[in-house]
Amino acid sequence: MEIIIRPSKEIDFRETENLTRESFWDLYKPGSDEHFVLHKIRESKCCISELDLVSIASEKIIGHIICTKARVVDSKNNEYTVLCVGPFSIMNEYQRKGYGSKLMEYCIEISKELGYSAMILFGNPTYYHRFGFRNAIEYGICTKEGMNFEPFMVKELQKEGLTGIQGKFVEDESYSVAADELLEFEKQFPYKEKHITATQLNL
Repeated sequence: MEIIIRPSKEIDFRETENLTRESFWDLYKPGSDEHFVLHKIRESKCCISELDLVSIASEKIIGHIICTKARVVDSKNNEYTVLCVGPFSIMNEYQRKGYGSKLMEYCIEISKELGYSAMILFGNPTYYHRFGFRNAIEYGICTKEGMNFEPFMVKELQKEGLTGIQGKFVEDESYSVAADELLEFEKQFPYKEKHITATQLNL
């Protein structure tokens, strides 16, 4: 199947928000807020239009990924620009068929061409290691709360792109969601029931 990857257009925005909502619904918590995060990103200064990408097959959007400007702040408050990856969504029926990998690989190549030093994300290590992502602790980078864990990963985009850069990763405020704002935003989408899964209960 032929796949076309291109930057998102404004006409794609609601469709990609709904795709993101469907992809993340009940995945990590009851319901989802990732689609609202995507909406907020596009209204913020952290948005990079060249890295707001859709994957199209059979004339329909089957995948979407976005990267935003973020920072690594060192102990002297020096700030270094990096990319924050996500939300990243593939339509359920197209998952585990290589379409997500193609979209991620394309995003990585465009990010390199744009000159960014590194990209950082929170995700499944088993999936993202194949693209060269490594635990952020290997680069001396922690979350803004000073924490580190396996799903917190970094990929250098340029040779020695993170040399001399260590500190706390700080994403844009767009990634913070207020419950009342999310509730209001949800009214624009069809009703979906929320569930609590065994994964969310750590069972």
